[in-house]
Amino acid sequence: MDGELTMSKKATSAKRKSSAEEQNTNQVHPLRAELYDQRKTILNTDMLNIIKRSPSFIRTGQSSAKIVSAEQDQFRKWIRDNIRKKECIYFFERQTAGSVCECGYPREHHREEAINLGRLHGEQWNAMKHLRQVPTDAFGDIVFEGQGQKVAKYARVSNDTAPVTLYHLMTEYWGLNPPHLLISVTGGAKNFHLKRGLRVMFQRGLIKVAQSTGAWIITGGTFAGVMRHVGESVRHCKMTSQSKKQQIVAIGIASWGIVHNRESLISEEGRFPVEYYMDEANQGRLSCLDHNHTHFILVDNGTHGQYGVEILLRAQLEKYISKQRMGTEDVGIEIPIVCVVLEGGPGTLNTIYNAMSNGTPCVIVEGSGRVADVLANAADLPMAQITISFVQKQLRMFFAEMYDKFSEREITSWTKKIQDIVRMRELLTVFRTEKSSNDELDVAILEALLKASTSHGHKGQENLDHQMKLAVAWNRVDIAKSTIFTDNKHWKPHHLHQAMFAALVSDKPGFVELFLENGVNLREFLTPEILERLYNNVPPYTLLYKKLQKVVQGGKQTHVTDTTDSKRNVLLHHVSTVLQELLGEFTEPLYRTLKDVQDRKKVNNTAIKINILPSSLQELHTYSQESRICEQEVENPERDLFIWAILQKRKDLASIFWVQAMDSIDASLVACKILKKLSCEENDTDLSEEMEELAQEYENRAVGLFTECYRKHSKRAQKLLIRVSSTWGNTTCLRLALEAESQKFMALGGVQALLTKIWWGELSVDTNTWQVLLCLLLWPVIYSNLITFRRDEEWRKKKLSSDNVLIANLPENSNVKLHTGQRSISRTALLPRSDDTDLKPLTPWQKLKTFYTAPVVVFYWNVLAYFGFLWLFSYVLVIDFQKQPSGREYLLYFWLSTLVCEEIRQLFYDPGGFGFRRKALLYISSAWNCMDVAAIVIFVVGLLCRFFPSTLYLGKIILALDFIIYCLRVMHIFTVSKTLGPKIIMVQMMMKDIFFFLFLLILAIVAYGVAKQGILIHNEQRLNWIFQGVVYQPYRMIFGEIPNDVSYSGFDLSQCTVNGSDPYKPMCPEHDSEKIPTFPEWLTTMLLCLYLLFSNILLLNLLIAMFNYTFQVVQDNTDIIWKFQRYPLIEEYYCRPPAPPPFIVFSHIFLLIEHLVQRKPRWKHKKFKKQLDEKEEAELLAWEAIIKENYLMKQNRREKQSLNQQINYTKEKVDAVAEAIDLNREGSKMEHRISHLEEQMMQTMRALNWIVNTLIEKDFGSRESAPTLVISDNKDTEDEFEAEAKELKPACHVLARSLVYPGTNINRFPVPDEKVPWKVKFDGYTPPIYTTETAGDDHSTGLAERKKSETGDAGLDAPELEESLPLNPHGRTGMRGKGNLRCYGPNLAMNPIITRFKRNSDNAVTEKNGKRVLEFLVIRYPGEEWTTPMGILEPGEMFPRNMRIILNQKILGMFRKLQKKALEVCKGYEDDIRNTDNAWIETMVINMHLDDDNPFINAITSRGGSGTSREMKIPLMVEGVAKELAVQWQTVKQGDPVCARYKAYLQVVTDFHGACF
Repeated sequence: MDGELTMSKKATSAKRKSSAEEQNTNQVHPLRAELYDQRKTILNTDMLNIIKRSPSFIRTGQSSAKIVSAEQDQFRKWIRDNIRKKECIYFFERQTAGSVCECGYPREHHREEAINLGRLHGEQWNAMKHLRQVPTDAFGDIVFEGQGQKVAKYARVSNDTAPVTLYHLMTEYWGLNPPHLLISVTGGAKNFHLKRGLRVMFQRGLIKVAQSTGAWIITGGTFAGVMRHVGESVRHCKMTSQSKKQQIVAIGIASWGIVHNRESLISEEGRFPVEYYMDEANQGRLSCLDHNHTHFILVDNGTHGQYGVEILLRAQLEKYISKQRMGTEDVGIEIPIVCVVLEGGPGTLNTIYNAMSNGTPCVIVEGSGRVADVLANAADLPMAQITISFVQKQLRMFFAEMYDKFSEREITSWTKKIQDIVRMRELLTVFRTEKSSNDELDVAILEALLKASTSHGHKGQENLDHQMKLAVAWNRVDIAKSTIFTDNKHWKPHHLHQAMFAALVSDKPGFVELFLENGVNLREFLTPEILERLYNNVPPYTLLYKKLQKVVQGGKQTHVTDTTDSKRNVLLHHVSTVLQELLGEFTEPLYRTLKDVQDRKKVNNTAIKINILPSSLQELHTYSQESRICEQEVENPERDLFIWAILQKRKDLASIFWVQAMDSIDASLVACKILKKLSCEENDTDLSEEMEELAQEYENRAVGLFTECYRKHSKRAQKLLIRVSSTWGNTTCLRLALEAESQKFMALGGVQALLTKIWWGELSVDTNTWQVLLCLLLWPVIYSNLITFRRDEEWRKKKLSSDNVLIANLPENSNVKLHTGQRSISRTALLPRSDDTDLKPLTPWQKLKTFYTAPVVVFYWNVLAYFGFLWLFSYVLVIDFQKQPSGREYLLYFWLSTLVCEEIRQLFYDPGGFGFRRKALLYISSAWNCMDVAAIVIFVVGLLCRFFPSTLYLGKIILALDFIIYCLRVMHIFTVSKTLGPKIIMVQMMMKDIFFFLFLLILAIVAYGVAKQGILIHNEQRLNWIFQGVVYQPYRMIFGEIPNDVSYSGFDLSQCTVNGSDPYKPMCPEHDSEKIPTFPEWLTTMLLCLYLLFSNILLLNLLIAMFNYTFQVVQDNTDIIWKFQRYPLIEEYYCRPPAPPPFIVFSHIFLLIEHLVQRKPRWKHKKFKKQLDEKEEAELLAWEAIIKENYLMKQNRREKQSLNQQINYTKEKVDAVAEAIDLNREGSKMEHRISHLEEQMMQTMRALNWIVNTLIEKDFGSRESAPTLVISDNKDTEDEFEAEAKELKPACHVLARSLVYPGTNINRFPVPDEKVPWKVKFDGYTPPIYTTETAGDDHSTGLAERKKSETGDAGLDAPELEESLPLNPHGRTGMRGKGNLRCYGPNLAMNPIITRFKRNSDNAVTEKNGKRVLEFLVIRYPGEEWTTPMGILEPGEMFPRNMRIILNQKILGMFRKLQKKALEVCKGYEDDIRNTDNAWIETMVINMHLDDDNPFINAITSRGGSGTSREMKIPLMVEGVAKELAVQWQTVKQGDPVCARYKAYLQVVTDFHGACF
């Protein structure tokens, strides 16, 4: 019995039924149709699909499935409402088998009412009448007994279930991601032998293509034949793959009635899970389910034991899935489907024929046997050699056991189908294992889909674009390189833009690299509109999406956004807001706001090209305004794409654009900052850790690249640190490193050298501290040689170097030149060059000024002044705090006022131009600034209290507390010290640790204190003593102060008060009237011991351990932490006025006057920020790019030389060698077997020759009658076959011999190519006769038959009448009668090509390559493709009905005149699917051109503002349903589907008019 018994008739009806179902869905259920259309677009990103669909009701564990109750109930409800099964309601006993109904089920499987109904009625059993649909009773999870814990999902469904329902079940409730490829595997349903090498290759290829593309594999689902081989492939994948994303989805669609042990699957409430036992020994004619499939759809038609029930539903489901769209809404394509054939019988041939007829490509695996090998042998042959005799030989070879059962008509039918299959070569791919040793099955499958794209109406560049979209969707870069990017296919960069967008959205870094290698220019590709589309395609589960939506919803939407595109919610200024939130307030917005762009466009209002034509002038104006806003030039596309990738944590894409971008050090630090910020906000721990790792990676890149730059050229590297980068918001590399908290980067030698240089100002960095302090106090010492200035050192070095060059070995004549060969070089050219050509020594005034303005000197001045301030503050508090302030106290107040002025200056000082808001945020972000503000506020409060006698003492207390804060402020000063700085950092970090410790400590103190107070003291009312007993006393116990009142030995009534009357004594513990304590001493003592054990031993040791850990962390990174902490302090004192408080007030007055006079603040920040000119910046960035290339080369070399890479490389080589050895071993075994077989045949021939000769010698026969025994090799056999093959002319018509006549269920008689001509004898040719009652063209009702005029004399009998009918001049078609045509013989049809010249908006004729461009009129009916207004001519009419519909009578009159001078393009027989043996279509193709002076040139459809024709809708009735006919002018151009369909005709027309094509 062959496997999948697929009949052409059933498949055709399935196709028709699916189309009718879609029409009914759209007409009857509008809500359901809306859902149907919504399913057409599926986003490519897998995680996005997981979020959008409902969660699965199963959560799989290691041992069993755990069911969530709410989700399970929801799933049950949905199943009851949507999924049905079929059951028999009428028991009609079979005559051949007792107690068995015609449905195949025994009596006990029927309901009682069905049995009683069968007894009452005596009518015959009818499936349409006696089967009904009821809610299904089999669904849930299935576990195969003895096959491990593999859990599959299953559902019993009716064969009438809508495909949309099944697809909803699989994606929404079974949790399957929509596929990127659908693989339908078909073949033999019985077990068959497959060679080991072919089996391994099949399994490996199927696994690879499914994993790489995210495909669904659909099979018959039973444990036999090709389904079993697919199951073994799935099992192999599960055993070798650990990742859940790499698991294969294998869906088995089987008939419910043939499943063995299906009773265990039945449960009205579902089974979660059910154990299924595979009993092959006792299955009989039934089949067991394959335990390796992941999902099962069990199709029920109410019968038992009937195979092939699932065929129609499977075909409908595959067709529906293939109509869904994958990818984004912008570049989505339909899900491709491919049929893979392994072995197979007659049913498999029907499946292949039907699949290819529907446009599905098929991959035939050669060597698998039977049908697969027959097709493989015929695939490469010319059509003339595929004859009936050839098919007979193939059947005799591969179907030897059942060849005698083939009838002559079946062989003819096989021949016709094989011819039709081979004729569709673009859909047929044969995987030959011998010729494809280097290729895999997955490559053959994917290349078959690419090759098949030409059969789907994709021509020229459109075909290449479609192939590229498929390759991107599958993420197969290897296929793109080998098949698409070839020498004979020319790609222009702009052709790859759409695929580039799809690769970015779907995170395909391999394709992004490939496109960049093939000429994609990011500056041309990335426009603001494209960038906005990228951000609008961010998956909704990401943190970036939430941030963007928060900004969009919180901001005001402008009218431009609302009127242009409702889907484009995110604009670039929204992205800029998010970036500024992540980067910090120190950067300027990376993208302009709408207001900034509008202000800019007011100044420079240039014309912008609009690519999309709106439908109204108002919309055109609005869109133009939006275009002018959005179409600002993208200055740095690499940066924009890098940011986009980093924000979504797309590591590989970000790495690609980091390599492409300039300013790479800054880019690395920006990525580090963004990722660290996102990591803190991310709730998912795994994602947060991944972001931290990626941030660390980019920090290491910045460190490595800067180290390489500093090693090459120190000055240029330091210039990179302070260069103002307009690319990254006018900030510097140093500032980015500080904000990103990149301690490694700040600790680099080059960075520290720059900071040290800034810290010492013009002083030499070798100057000692005592020298600075001495010069600070005794300024005349500056002019001695005690200290040196860097500028003087550089001047002396330059002078010394110049003197050495000029003096050494020079003659007296300074004009002497050196001659080297023919060149002469001046001696002055040998002098060292310096950037500071005007370098001069410092003057005395400059020395004094540079000394006192050096940050290190300013620092020491302020340190001395601050200690003076603390001494004065402490003196006033301790010695000189009187009712009336003294002079020293007033001096303290004045001193503090100068500190207040300095804090105000720091708040308003804005050298970076950030604005007051951002500067204020940066100011309060520093903890030391907050401490300064707090100290000043507390001092002011204490000062106010001090001036009132009633609060004088309170004011002193407040000032004393404030003094503590000022003392703690000293720690900030000493962070510059390499010794004290890390220790201060340790204290800061330990303060964080102690807060967590205090929580546990307070919990223990309160617990013990309340318990002790409640046991010892009765109703204490005094709050101060309650606090002492509950909190203060237990706290002192930690430090060893043990109270006496917890035991009897310390009980003393003289030390306490009995009733609480003495405010200075605590209440006495519980005692009796005899003054004997009554509290439980054992309990209080035990509580004390436990409390001390917990607090003194456990908690204190925990605190010590925490402090020790913090100390070790800081100690191990002491140098790095100290170097990182230097920057803020150096920057502060670099920008600080040189005079210390209180003399700093003079600097403040000077700055205020300068600001009022100049209206422009002085920019004293050039050491930390340097604005380079364009040329210098370009040279610096180019130099950095060159260093980056060297750095990347070293990194790649280091990675290749790493141990892991060497191990992986060795492993790949060993696997390749082992695979080659296995193949050679398999081949050598086969060769050995063949040679052994040939040897045995030779021995057999010798034995037979001896027997024949012996019999002849014994007179048992004559030598002439003896058979001749000759061994012929394969070559002789092939020569004999070639000699027998005859060269036949190709068939005259192909469509006219399609097996199923259109619009009917009637099958034509199969007519092979060799039997088409009437002159060729065709015994047994008995085609069916069909004539429709109403004949007409595609969209009209037609006319009544004119019998007399067509049949002649009515007195002729049937045979004579049949012989008198005209015969098709191009041969047999397999159908007699008129079919759907109007009359016997030729039916005249017209294909009018109505043309005009295309015009621009200024009414000028459009030209291309020096030739005018033509337009021709096309129409489209709903659900069909664009075509010309062609059709069969009705009697008395000059034009087809389609043309009469779109043109009024006045225009038709003009066309009647125009027809007389029309160009006749072609005329003759038309190979049409409606043709029969007695009726056929003859078409006349004419060109009617509308000249410029024709008054009706614009009357058919109007032109838009750009000259483009607008689509016109014409209402009409089609089969009683109101629809619209679309009409428009189509430009004649290559690659367009409708132009490709009429390419031959349009070529003649364009040549005649001298137009471009």
